[in-house]
Amino acid sequence: MQIYGPSQVHGPQALSGPHSIRSPQRTAAPATPAIGDQLDISEAAQLISQAHDVPDIRDELVARVRSQIAGGTYESPERLDVAVDRLLDEIG
Repeated sequence: MQIYGPSQVHGPQALSGPHSIRSPQRTAAPATPAIGDQLDISEAAQLISQAHDVPDIRDELVARVRSQIAGGTYESPERLDVAVDRLLDEIG
């Protein structure tokens, strides 16, 4: 069956159709930038990682300082001067 009209309807056709298929013209592939891996670490994860890097607590030093504080021998004029100097260095 053939009907000639505005749409040019043809009879039964093969799946590829009656028209020749033009192969697409090959063009040079554009250069693609190098693809690399990227790792983004959240601020919370960075803080946790830093917490793991903190050295262990020296229990014997903590016990000694606590006993000195309780006995009133920890605070001395020399220690207070060092603490004030360090504070001023950090601020200024």
